[in-house]
Amino acid sequence: MENFRKVRSEEAPAGCGAEGGGPGSGPFADLAPGAVHMRVKEGSKIRNLMAFATASMAQPATRAIVFSGCGRATTKTVTCAEILKRRLAGLHQVTRLRYRSVREVWQSLPPGPTQGQTPGEPAASLSVLKNVPGLAILLSKDALDPRQPGYQPPNPHPGPSSPPAAPASKRSLGEPAAGEGSAKRSQPEPGVADEDQTA
Repeated sequence: MENFRKVRSEEAPAGCGAEGGGPGSGPFADLAPGAVHMRVKEGSKIRNLMAFATASMAQPATRAIVFSGCGRATTKTVTCAEILKRRLAGLHQVTRLRYRSVREVWQSLPPGPTQGQTPGEPAASLSVLKNVPGLAILLSKDALDPRQPGYQPPNPHPGPSSPPAAPASKRSLGEPAAGEGSAKRSQPEPGVADEDQTA
């Protein structure tokens, strides 16, 4: 593929796991009309996504939010969902995996000056159909069916998994540092050191 360059990339036609914007589309077909759908892309800024998602979920009318991303955006999708679960306690989660078909169109690069080639000859193109992994995470304030695949119950204790370490107390200027207490340092005797240097 070194002699080709990618011209465009487009989602394949219907029936390939398309995620529409309205209810009844995507991996969660039974969502309420007020659900928020966040499409996470490779270049999306997490702080912008989280600002909008947090503000949306703070409204009482919003009961669910879906984060979806594919390809290189899947890790960012998981990160957004985990941050929101820490910020808002009691969210039920359902995760769905799927593949989306993406058609890439590649065009051959113009070769260097060669003999026998006519100028203006159309460049050859190549079409590639790829199956790209995608991820959709539903976070809901309402209880969901725990028997469905990919369900995770709310975290019992939101926040860090381990308690923060106690800060070390500051010592006064006159106090010895930890481990320096009354222990004596071994110092050579004055007569022994002089003998070693003369020998």
